[in-house]
Amino acid sequence: DWADLLLPATTWGEKEGTVTNSERRITRVRAAVRPPQATPQASTDPLHGDGPRHDWHTGVLLAKRLETWLRPGEPTLFAYPTPESVWNEHRESTRGRDLDITGMSYAMLDTQGPQQWPLPSAPACTPAGAVAPPFKGGDVRLYTDGVFPTADGKARFAAVPHRPVAEPRESKYPFSLTTGRLRDQWHGMSRTGTLGRLFGHVPEPTLHMHPQDMARRGFAEGELVSVSSKRGTVLVPVQASQELGLSQVFMAMHWGSEFLSGQGADGLPLAGVNALTTSAHCPTSKQPEFKHAAVRVDKTTLPWTLLALAWLPDDQAHTAREALRTLMPQFGFAACVPFGRERCGVLFRAAAPQAPSAELLDRVESLMGLQTPDTLRYADPRQGQRRAVRLVRAAPQTHSTDPDTATLDAFLLAGDTRSQAWIKTLLQEELAAGAYGRQLLLPGSQAPAALANAALAQGPQVCTCFNVGQGAIDQHLTRCPGTPAERLASLQNTLKCGTNCGSCVPQLKQRVAWVAHATA
Repeated sequence: DWADLLLPATTWGEKEGTVTNSERRITRVRAAVRPPQATPQASTDPLHGDGPRHDWHTGVLLAKRLETWLRPGEPTLFAYPTPESVWNEHRESTRGRDLDITGMSYAMLDTQGPQQWPLPSAPACTPAGAVAPPFKGGDVRLYTDGVFPTADGKARFAAVPHRPVAEPRESKYPFSLTTGRLRDQWHGMSRTGTLGRLFGHVPEPTLHMHPQDMARRGFAEGELVSVSSKRGTVLVPVQASQELGLSQVFMAMHWGSEFLSGQGADGLPLAGVNALTTSAHCPTSKQPEFKHAAVRVDKTTLPWTLLALAWLPDDQAHTAREALRTLMPQFGFAACVPFGRERCGVLFRAAAPQAPSAELLDRVESLMGLQTPDTLRYADPRQGQRRAVRLVRAAPQTHSTDPDTATLDAFLLAGDTRSQAWIKTLLQEELAAGAYGRQLLLPGSQAPAALANAALAQGPQVCTCFNVGQGAIDQHLTRCPGTPAERLASLQNTLKCGTNCGSCVPQLKQRVAWVAHATA
């Protein structure tokens, strides 16, 4: 949002070069796929072209353009025609240091595989005044002899005294807000935040709070609350969590204004979670103190609510989310996230003091693919009620004319969203929906028995890789005797959860312990 210039860049799977892992091992990396509409590397203009370039190449081309202004007619300082040429200069900069890799080459990495640094060339050449490295390569663990790459060979420790948090709790702000990663997301979610399947574990922005704190304040699960610090306010649904202590709340650091927004009392857009965090930072590292801020949590009254979900074509889902993002500040609260595994889906949730204009709702419907002749509708403008659903029939190759085989492709509930649980299940699980035509348009929360049981049986998702819900896990564990280790192994063998990336294994162990306690 704040960039003056956007330069398209290749992604991880399109790059060439090397990568170093946490055990100091350097691996040769080759592109798995060709960049889309790739511009030939011989191009001399990084600001124009028909596709992305590698980071190093863009940097070189920009540097050469600056050279024509700053040092015209002189030889270039950026003679790097390939990724290997950049790596070779980096390799030379390590000579005589504790991370000396002058003994490595692309040819070695190609023929002998990944290599661990240090791996200096022989004989070692140490610059004047530098301390020769106390190793010659092949050291799995460094500094075991107690000699370090300093002038006297001794390590340097920083004795840092304890400092309290920059913003302690007080009577007006009685909760400690911590922020951190979600299990399946990464930082600002510029990549992971586009994949619906990675939202299966935590599907929407929430504030986690201890159940006792929720009970004392009269908060219901999923209720919209106002979270305020001395710097700002966000509106977000609250969710009970036994993993927190009393007077603690947690909100994922990923929920920025791309996914969570709304309109404040001053009419300005609400920012994401970092509207709450403090600007205090470490004077040495400049690391901000995002892990603690004093906040208050209050009930908020936004009686009019909206929920819309839609399956969209791959090339439209991201565009729709970007357009919906621009509409979010027109509601008191709004959130927009992707969902889905094999298909692309978009979820848009909003709340407001009163029903917004029909034009705004028309725009939301249009972006969710609900402005079509086959969309079923119900509207009561005086009551602020609007419902729209779109069903699609079975694919022609199935030769089915049974109307009950139709599935729900998109829906919008506005004003009365109490039926959201079963209608969401109907769409996200792609269940037959033709038999529920009239019920989809009726207000109220009563769900068809079959769908209520289906939602209950699935439960919240635990394993993203194999789409295994908590309901299936608990059901299996109640029939599975043995030690905790044996129960976990039975889960993995039967349902496959926890056998791919492994990130859900800690939660699986929690469910094993919980079911064992509940059935004891």
